[in-house]
Amino acid sequence: MATPPGGRTRYGSPGSMRILFAGLVMLGTPAALGGVEPPARMTSDSKEYCSELAVRLATLPGSRDEPARSLAADGMRLCETGHTRTGVAKLRRAIRAARGGD
Repeated sequence: MATPPGGRTRYGSPGSMRILFAGLVMLGTPAALGGVEPPARMTSDSKEYCSELAVRLATLPGSRDEPARSLAADGMRLCETGHTRTGVAKLRRAIRAARGGD
């Protein structure tokens, strides 16, 4: 694309566009948002993690209501039969449902 006389395009000079782009990129970084990223939370698909999720679910007031109850039962059954990844996913869905998010 040829630059018109005077070095300006309809949207300003190419240099000002680069500065604007750099500023927009910087605004999207965690440091620009007032802090650093929270540390990553490591989880593992293990029977112990299934138990931890079950304990966490039991403390929630909506854990005995549907669909949280049946999701939790399915999740624990899957964890006990060796399907921990699917079991963890069901238990997480049960927690969301018990909190009212599903």
